[in-house]
Amino acid sequence: MFESLLNALPVALQLGSLISLFVGTLIGILIGALPGLNPVMAIALMLPLTYGFDPIIALGLVAGIYNGSMYGGAIPAILLNIPGTPAAIATTFDGYPMTRQGEGGLALKTACWSSAIGGIVSALALMTLAPMLAKVTLAFGPAEYFWVAVFGLVSIAVLVGKDVSKGMLSALLGVIIGLVGIDTISGEERFTFDSLYLSGGFELLIVLIGLYAVPPVLEMAEKRNESYFNSDSFRAKPSGGSLGLLRRHWRTWSRSSLIGVAVGILPGAGGNLAALLSYNEAKRKAPDPETFGSGNPVGVAAAESGNSADNAAAMIPSLTLGIPGNLVAALVLGALMIHGLQPGPQLFTRSPDVVFGFMWQMLLTAMLLLLLGGMVATRLFAQVLRMPSALLVPTTLVLMAVGVYTVNGNVTDLYVMLAFGLAGYLLNRLGFPLAPVVLGVLLGPMAEQNFRLTMLIAQNDWTVLFTRPISLGIIALLAVVLLSQLWKTLRHRRQSQDQAA
Repeated sequence: MFESLLNALPVALQLGSLISLFVGTLIGILIGALPGLNPVMAIALMLPLTYGFDPIIALGLVAGIYNGSMYGGAIPAILLNIPGTPAAIATTFDGYPMTRQGEGGLALKTACWSSAIGGIVSALALMTLAPMLAKVTLAFGPAEYFWVAVFGLVSIAVLVGKDVSKGMLSALLGVIIGLVGIDTISGEERFTFDSLYLSGGFELLIVLIGLYAVPPVLEMAEKRNESYFNSDSFRAKPSGGSLGLLRRHWRTWSRSSLIGVAVGILPGAGGNLAALLSYNEAKRKAPDPETFGSGNPVGVAAAESGNSADNAAAMIPSLTLGIPGNLVAALVLGALMIHGLQPGPQLFTRSPDVVFGFMWQMLLTAMLLLLLGGMVATRLFAQVLRMPSALLVPTTLVLMAVGVYTVNGNVTDLYVMLAFGLAGYLLNRLGFPLAPVVLGVLLGPMAEQNFRLTMLIAQNDWTVLFTRPISLGIIALLAVVLLSQLWKTLRHRRQSQDQAA
C-alpha cells in the first residue's frame, strides 16, 4: 500500500491536476463564503462538465471545492455572524465576537490555519488508516448513532451559554422544529397543519440563515448612527506570526482533528457535529471556559480544525466499503462511477493511481488553503466591513434573500427565513443560546429515527441501548460531561455564598 501511495504522487502533481486543485480550492472558498451556496450544489453541477476529463483532474476539482468550502464558510461566520456552511455554526460563537473587538484578522488567520491543519490530519488518516478505520464504521448500529446524537444534543445544551436550563430549552425547541414534516419511519405527517410546504419539513439552510444572519442585521439597524464595526477589525494584529499560532493552538488542533476524523468515519454524522463536539471539548479542557463565546481564539481553532478534519475522513468508508460518509462523499462515488471506476475494496487494486492520487489531492488542497485562504478572506470579503451600516444592512439582507431563494426557488422560504430571524432576535434578547436550537434541528430527527429503528430491531427490548460496548462508552462520556458541569455549578454556587457571607 505504501508503495502504491508513493507511485501515485507524480500523478497528483501533474500540471492538469495542479490546475484543477488550484481552481477547485478557489471556487470552494468563494462558494463557502456565500450563504445559500454549498459544496454539494457546486460539485453536483460540475460533475457532468468533467465527463470528458481525466479522472484525476475531475477528482482534483472535487477535492478543492470540498476543502475550500469548509474554510470559506468561516469567512461570513467570522465577519458577519452568518455561517456560510452548516459546519461553520460553531465558528460564529467566538469568531464574530473577535471581529466586534477589532480582532477579525486574527480570527480569519486562526480559521485558515485551523482548517488547513484539520484537512492535513484528515488526509493523512485517509492515506494511512483507511482500511482499518473503515471497520469501525461497521461496528456502529442504530443504538450507537442514537447515543451519538444524544451526546451532541446534551453536551452543547449544557456547555453553551451561562444558563443550563435555557440551553436545554433551546435544544428542545430545535428538536420540535426538526420533527416537522413526514415521519421517515411511518410516513405520517407531523406538525404540518395540512400545509404542503410544511410536509417537507424546514430546510436546514433556511433555519440557519434565519437564526444566525437576521438578528445581527437587526442589531446593525438599531445602531445605524453608531460605528458597528472597527474599520481595521479585519487586519491581523502582531501575534507572534504563524509560529505563535502553532505554539498556542497545537494542542487544540491535535485534539479537534482527532475528533473530526473519528466523526468523519461515521456515515451521516457530518462536519457540523465534528465542529460542535470539538468546540465543546476545547471549552471543557480550557482553564478559562467562561471566555468561550465572547471572543476566545481557541474556540475558532477548535471549530475549524474539527469540521475540516471530517472532510477526508468521510471518504474512508466511501472508498473502502462503497458506503458514503456524507453527501459530498456520495458525489465522489458518483464521479468515480461516471469515469468507469467501481468504489469498494477492489478500487485499491484495480485503480491505485486514481484512488491514492485523490488522497494526495485532499492533502494538497488542505495545504493550498494557507496560500489562498487568507488572501481571499482579507482582501476580498473582509472589505465589506468598510461599508457604513446604512449600506451594510440592506446589502446583507439582499445577499441572504438571494441565497435562500436559490435553494428551492420558493418565495415562501423568504418569509420562513424572516420568521426564524425574528425568533432568533427574541431568543437573543431573552438570553437563550441559538446553537442548541440548530443542533436540535440537526440531531433531533437523527436521535428519534435511530431510537425507533433500535426498538424495531430489538422488538421493543430497550435494554439493548445499554448492553453494547460502544454505547456504554458514549454513555460514560455523557456522564462525564454532565457530572463535570454539575460540579462546576455547585462550586460556583458555593463561591457565591462564601462571597455573600
